Amino acid sequence: QVQLVESGGGSVQAGGSLRLSCAASGRTFSPYVMGWFRQAPGKEREFVAQITWSGSNTYYADSVKGRFTISRDNAKNTEYLQMNSLKPEDTAVYYCAARASLVTSWDYWGQGTQVTVSS
Repeated sequence: QVQLVESGGGSVQAGGSLRLSCAASGRTFSPYVMGWFRQAPGKEREFVAQITWSGSNTYYADSVKGRFTISRDNAKNTEYLQMNSLKPEDTAVYYCAARASLVTSWDYWGQGTQVTVSS
């Protein structure tokens, strides 16, 4: 089992920045692919970004490419999502997730953290 706890959400004006963190505990953190998803009110949960265990491969949704950066520190069992140039449409609950590999399902989820971007 892997337990995930997000932090760092909040309210910011358009154009601002926030950094989300996700602390993992339980089983070994390093082998897992880590990711971020988000869900806006009335919409389905959508993929934002993911990073392989070594950190050498990252993937982003087109809507955040060039503005968001995913990273991880395996020594601290923590992953991050640096969000720059935020837009009102980035407003959502952001969820941290983990899976065993790039081809398996997302088995572990955090409780979510709210990000609100005002215009």
